[in-house]
Amino acid sequence: MSQNSPLTHFDATGQAHMVDVGAKVETARLARATGRIHMLPATFTLISSGSAKKGDVLGVARIAAIQAAKRTGDLIPLCHPIALTRVAVEFELDEIAATVTCMTATETFGRTGVEMEALTACTVGLLTIYDMCKAVDRGMVIEAVRLLEKSGGKSGHWVADTHSP
Repeated sequence: MSQNSPLTHFDATGQAHMVDVGAKVETARLARATGRIHMLPATFTLISSGSAKKGDVLGVARIAAIQAAKRTGDLIPLCHPIALTRVAVEFELDEIAATVTCMTATETFGRTGVEMEALTACTVGLLTIYDMCKAVDRGMVIEAVRLLEKSGGKSGHWVADTHSP
């Protein structure tokens, strides 16, 4: 890697390293992510009616997503542990498409962003839905996990292209 590489997790010799954020200015940081899980209509009915054998699928998935956001630094090797000030998780149910969309928002006041926390929360929330319903539907598909928005820090505000999936 050259010193001009945009990949900040590599040093001048190409070795992976944790980025030094000590000199960065603390700012309010926000990130929002989304993703969805597609399932059989019967599986969707179990989730939406609250009659899944393992209980409240979306309630457990919400707690799992929040917990995952808080543990992101333990899961992603070069990610900084962050003191989150807020984690929000919402689910949108689409009966016609038999999908559950997970939307997460993470916030902090610090020296590095919270994009990885929002993405990790979203992914683990969807994985939890899969785990709780796999006995009746192993063919569920997790898809379109992506960052929707981030703000704060030197790079400022970014919003995803609305034409993306």
